[in-house]
Amino acid sequence: MYMLTSRAAGPEQEVTGMAEERTKRMNINVEVGLHTGFKAATAAKGENMTDVLLKFIEDYVAKHGVAPKKRAARR
Repeated sequence: MYMLTSRAAGPEQEVTGMAEERTKRMNINVEVGLHTGFKAATAAKGENMTDVLLKFIEDYVAKHGVAPKKRAARR
């Protein structure tokens, strides 16, 4: 499960009260028209763009993804 953090809460505070999970920021380049349309579509449904994108990524990884490789312990 992935957890969103609120900018207001700060990077070290949890919003959901679940066990703390590290996060990684992703940036993508999107054409202005596509961004505007996506923002309008999510707002019309009362949704947040980040929540919709995270749901898509979770579904995609569940269907197509490979579990991330575990790192070897540091010595």
